[in-house]
Amino acid sequence: MSTVVVRRIRSDEWQAVRELRLESTSDPDANIAFLETPEQVAARAEQFWRERAELAAGSETAAQFVAVVDDVWVGSLSVLIRATGQTDHLGRFVDDRRADVVGVYVNPAHRGTGAIDLLLAAAAEWVTSLGLTRLSLDVHRDNPRAQGAYRRAGFVPTGETFTSVIGPEIVMARPLP
Repeated sequence: MSTVVVRRIRSDEWQAVRELRLESTSDPDANIAFLETPEQVAARAEQFWRERAELAAGSETAAQFVAVVDDVWVGSLSVLIRATGQTDHLGRFVDDRRADVVGVYVNPAHRGTGAIDLLLAAAAEWVTSLGLTRLSLDVHRDNPRAQGAYRRAGFVPTGETFTSVIGPEIVMARPLP
């Protein structure tokens, strides 16, 4: 099998960002993790995807990383930096600046190849470079495979649980050096 390479997206890759999001939200095994449907993804205008890619490629408030095998995107995740005092994508108040991993996806043919570990390592490195010392994420309670991957990468349940539009979720976090 070819080597998995992880990198941050470039601002001109908006079409690939859109296509991978359509793929991820259409995957019956992965859609438990997404707060939107393929129909909602497809309905978004080109300008939305252009702006999203530009932000995720070059800002200090959001980054999207992709796992690439032989020039094909096989996985992705994003990291959102939440400022103290704002609310997150679920309306939760942010009491201390934090980094949230969202939109985690690996194509079924590449699950178990270490792609998720490389993506999470890239996210941790970027967050550390911004001076943050913790990486957080939400995972569906009924998604043991994802929970196992996150545990392997150093995430542990925080004890916080909640119910979102996709059902019961748990919060996991990983301390960073």
